[in-house]
Amino acid sequence: MIQTLKNKINMLTSELDYRVALAKHKKKLPVLSHADNLIAQALKREGVYVTSLEHLGLPSTAQMLDSANSYAAMMESPRNIQSGYKLPQIYTVTDLPEFFTWGIEKRLQNIIENYIRLPMVFHGVHVRKDFPNEQQLQTLLWHKDSEDRRMIKVIIYLNDVTEKHGPFEYLPLPTNLVDWCNYYRVDYALWKSNYLGINDEKMMKIIPKSAWKSCPGKIGTVIFVDPRNVLHHGTVRTEERSTLFFVYTANPPKRPELCTQYNDDTFIKPNKQLIPESIGKG
Repeated sequence: MIQTLKNKINMLTSELDYRVALAKHKKKLPVLSHADNLIAQALKREGVYVTSLEHLGLPSTAQMLDSANSYAAMMESPRNIQSGYKLPQIYTVTDLPEFFTWGIEKRLQNIIENYIRLPMVFHGVHVRKDFPNEQQLQTLLWHKDSEDRRMIKVIIYLNDVTEKHGPFEYLPLPTNLVDWCNYYRVDYALWKSNYLGINDEKMMKIIPKSAWKSCPGKIGTVIFVDPRNVLHHGTVRTEERSTLFFVYTANPPKRPELCTQYNDDTFIKPNKQLIPESIGKG
């Protein structure tokens, strides 16, 4: 009983500190161009913004993308299949300068800081390849991430993504009372699943499929998303899909222990020596 009370007091204190920090930092937020402000405002309104590497036009894109394609080409379908589900191949490439340089591009940081509303931190980047799976398991289930109160993942498609490749899919943030009630009903279903996720069948009983938003796109498609507040998942696929995931939270995040996977040894850390010469020239 006493411990429960202490936990509640600590939680309330943490939330109060968070609100105070938001108020203090409000006047320190970087000024955005009109185009970048549209991105930040769309994130606040819907939780997702879709654009492209071409439209972003960041100077370090070419080198980063060339390296990303090289690492993605090295990934092969895993032999270990858990319960009939092929696990994705993931490389942590945060330490490689071409990825880190892109991840800390000032323009990118300014957009994300305006959304998070606090000093932000870039945790790292994964190169990821997802394989054909007919079963809806793991990240194919509808879920929310837990690293922070607000966060941003920048997802980049490394190949054309159609319905066959399992595009990213999400539910826009609620805009009215009915939507909010349905969102809370989904949150309750997630709680009952111990936050492991819920499948399409359960989701359709709460929110109709007509409200879901799929994000197919050409190679170089960029998706800004707040995966903490937006219900989302990857969809069942019959073709491989290669992506990059850049991850940002407030500094410090609410749950820093969940952020270490983006720069530690949880996943393979390749180096340039692993890229075959023929691939690197591609």
